[in-house]
Amino acid sequence: MNKIDELVDLLKTKTKEEEKGKNTLLWVLAIVGAVAAVAGIAYAVYRFFTPDYLEDFEDDFDDDFDDYFEDEDEEE
Repeated sequence: MNKIDELVDLLKTKTKEEEKGKNTLLWVLAIVGAVAAVAGIAYAVYRFFTPDYLEDFEDDFDDDFDDYFEDEDEEE
């Protein structure tokens, strides 16, 4: 019986070591996921509050473009 008890104790210690490795991996992945989520939220807030300067530029360009063609039509 003594050898069986030793074998059972050996198996228990191995499973505890494996659980520690899995637990560490789980914590690392959880931290990485949390950091990625915070970064995604920060980027979304930044994009929401940053004014779109390109939209203003395109509007000005369209106005100048239309004025150019209206001038040509008046000359003809």
